[in-house]
Amino acid sequence: MAAPLTEPERQHYFIARLKDYFSANADGAKAAEPAGGTGCAKAAVPAGGAAPKAAVVTFGCQMNARDSEKLEGILSEIGFEMTDDEAGADFVAFNTCTVRENANEHLYGRLGRLKQSKKADPDKIVSVCGCMMQETDEIEKLKVKYPYVDIIFGTHNLFTFPELLFTMLRKRGGSIDEVYTHGKTVLKSSADDAARLEKLLRYGSGKSNMKDIEKLCRKPVISVWKDSSDIVEKLPSKRKYSFKQGINIMFGCDNFCSYCIVPYVRGREKSRAPEEIYDEIRKCAAEGVKEIMLLGQNVNSYKGISAGADATMSFAELLKNIDDMCDEIGIERVRFMTSHPKDLSDELIEVMAASKHVCHQFHLPMQSGSDPILKRMNRHYDKERFLDRAAKLKAAMPDISISTDIIVGFPGETEEDFRETLDVVKKVRFDSAFTFIYSKREGTPAAGFEDQVSEEEVKDRFDRLLEVQNRIVDENLDRMLGGTYRVLFEEVSEYDPKLITGKLENSITVHVPGDVSLIGSIREVRLTENHRFYFTGELV
Repeated sequence: MAAPLTEPERQHYFIARLKDYFSANADGAKAAEPAGGTGCAKAAVPAGGAAPKAAVVTFGCQMNARDSEKLEGILSEIGFEMTDDEAGADFVAFNTCTVRENANEHLYGRLGRLKQSKKADPDKIVSVCGCMMQETDEIEKLKVKYPYVDIIFGTHNLFTFPELLFTMLRKRGGSIDEVYTHGKTVLKSSADDAARLEKLLRYGSGKSNMKDIEKLCRKPVISVWKDSSDIVEKLPSKRKYSFKQGINIMFGCDNFCSYCIVPYVRGREKSRAPEEIYDEIRKCAAEGVKEIMLLGQNVNSYKGISAGADATMSFAELLKNIDDMCDEIGIERVRFMTSHPKDLSDELIEVMAASKHVCHQFHLPMQSGSDPILKRMNRHYDKERFLDRAAKLKAAMPDISISTDIIVGFPGETEEDFRETLDVVKKVRFDSAFTFIYSKREGTPAAGFEDQVSEEEVKDRFDRLLEVQNRIVDENLDRMLGGTYRVLFEEVSEYDPKLITGKLENSITVHVPGDVSLIGSIREVRLTENHRFYFTGELV
C-alpha cells in the first residue's frame, strides 16, 4: 500500500491538475478536469487561448505579504499571469488583515468596486482569505452582502489554496466535492454542499430543480480552520523583489495583549525546525537573494527543535547560526520582525552586536509608557524594563536604529499616562514610530472596557505625540547628512524615472540619480538632503 501523501505532496498534486487544466483550456482543448458533473457553469478562463490574469491584494503586515507571495507563486505555477488590474483580472484574491477595524472596511470597499466587473463576467473568480476570515461573523457578512465571492479560507489552511481552487472549479462544473478538512476543527465550511447536490440530483433534472442546482454551484467554497499545528512551506512562491525574501521562522502568538486579536486569528505559537529555515535561506542565496527578513509575530519567543535534539533553540542561537552561514552563501543582510520587549534577552543583543550581517535595526513596540496602561494592555513589562532594553541596545550598538509602535487613547488613559509615553519617546529618541489611535476590536478584552477616551482628547494627544516624534526624527536624520552608508537599490523611483530608490540598513528610503543597472546591488551612497521620511544622495 502506498504511503499517504504529505501535505506539500497533496497540494502539489492539485497544482499539477490545475496546471494541466488551464494549459488545456489555453490550447483550446476540452479539459476533463475540473469541469464535469451537471455542466451548470463554464470554467473561468479567457477566450482565445490567452493566459488568465490574477491579482493578489494584500492588507496588513509582513507575514501577510509573505503569504501573498505564496498565493502568487501557486497562481503563476498553474498558468496565471499576475496583474494589478483587479477589475480586468480573471482571478482576484484579497489577503486580509483584521488588526484594526478600518482594515475590514478597506476590504468591503474593494469588494464593492468589483461588483460590476463580476456582473459583467460571472466566471471571474473572487477569493478572500487571511486573518479577517478567522472571524465567523465576517464570513457571514460576506455570504450575505457579497455573494459573488467564490472562495473563502483562513490563516491556518492557506496552504490548501490549490485544493480549494480545484474544488471550486469542479463545483462550477456541477461536480461538488466535499471540502476536505484534513481532520482539523473548522470554524466554517461548505462541506454540506456535496450532500445537498446529491439530494437535488436524486429529484431529477426538472426546470425548477436545475435552478436550485445552478444556485448551489455558484455558492462559495468555504474552508476556515479553527487552528492547526501544521507548518507547510514547501510550495511555490513568487518574490516581489528577486534580491529580497521574507522567511517565516514561527507563527502565532501566546501573549494575548488585551487590545489585540492576532492570537485569536493567527493561533498559538509554533516554530519551524532550524534545519528547514537554513535550507530555505540556502535556496534563496542560490537564487541571488541579498537580504532576508526573518518573520514571526514574536520572533524573540522562537523555540525551534532540531531533529534528534532534546532542547529547543532560542532566537539568539538561530540568529547567530544564520549570521555564520551568510559568509559562505552570499547573503549580505539579515533583518527580523517583530520583537516583544518582555522577551528581548541580553544574549540576543550580544549576538546582534557581534554579527557581520544582522542589520543594526530593531523594532521594539512600546505601545505605552505608562505602567498602569501597560498592565491593562497585558504587556508583561513596565516602563523601566522598556527603557533598560532600549539603553542596552544603544550601548551595544551606538549606530542602531530603533523603531516602535505607540497606541494613543487606550481605554483608561489619563493625561498623566500620556505624558509617561511622551517621556519614553524623548528618552529613547526613536528613529521612527508607527503611531495609532486605539481601535476597538470586538472579541478582545479591551473592547469591553467602559472608560473609553473621548475623541477630542485622543486627537489632541495624537497631534502632540506626532509633533514630538517628528522633531526627533528630523534631528536624528540631520546627524546622518553628509555621511556615507550602504544602500540596497530596489526599484526605479515612482516619482522620477531618473532616480533609483533603495534602503539603508535602518530601512530609510534613499533616492539617487542612476539607472536600472543599480537594482539589486548594494552600493555606498553619500546622503545629501534630508526630506524627513527619505533622503536624496549620490553614489560614492
